[in-house]
Amino acid sequence: MLELDGVGFGYSLKNWVFRGVSFRVPPGSATAVLGPNGSGKTTLVRCAAGLLAPAEGTVRRTDNAGYVPQAHGSAFAYRALDMVLMGRARQVGVFRTPGSADRAAAAEAMDRAGATSLGDRLFPTLSGGEQQLILIARAIVAGSPLLVLDEPATGLDLKNQVRVLTLLRELMADGMALLLSTHQPDHALHLADRVVLLGRNGARTGPAADLLTDTELSALYGVPVSTVSYSDDGTRRRTIVVHYGDAGTRHAG
Repeated sequence: MLELDGVGFGYSLKNWVFRGVSFRVPPGSATAVLGPNGSGKTTLVRCAAGLLAPAEGTVRRTDNAGYVPQAHGSAFAYRALDMVLMGRARQVGVFRTPGSADRAAAAEAMDRAGATSLGDRLFPTLSGGEQQLILIARAIVAGSPLLVLDEPATGLDLKNQVRVLTLLRELMADGMALLLSTHQPDHALHLADRVVLLGRNGARTGPAADLLTDTELSALYGVPVSTVSYSDDGTRRRTIVVHYGDAGTRHAG
């Protein structure tokens, strides 16, 4: 379980990135953080994962968090399989090498992420999307009940976006707690129970169904956005449509 209470981060008392962010991520649920560029999404999830110390407020975790950063390559030419095995560091211990159980866990994680065929490739030679799949597998194999992801669909084509979203829903069904930042409101609508909207007027948190609306998203991003209902095997769902032509006309005027 993850809980943030009144969390703020800033580079000075006059230069706050965000303030007063409070939410809980219980087991078996997902919370998505959305907002325009520069709103502090990555900073917030890094605070939640314990990689940054907030300037104010409290972050409470019942266990260490598995963390998936945005893929930015690597200075070391490790094989993809070895990158995943690094996620077993806590289980392996200091001055020991991974055993058969660790390798089996890494193979299973890579299979779940759809990355089995990448095992012998050098990590820097992979595409950005392929690197993202390896980083997700590395976080899964760590075995943490809490997974924090910074834009997990970065660099992924449509097929692999579906693969990753399906995998995250499976992890939720297994009881894992998920916190993710995303530039894709549609992904948040599909996956998240609750959302955090970071904008010019501060942070807002609440149920995804209440905050991922035409009015809220249009105000958050400054472009016209609509939500559209459709039927999927008899289940009513919603998806999000951006009015690109209207946005261009508005910007030009």
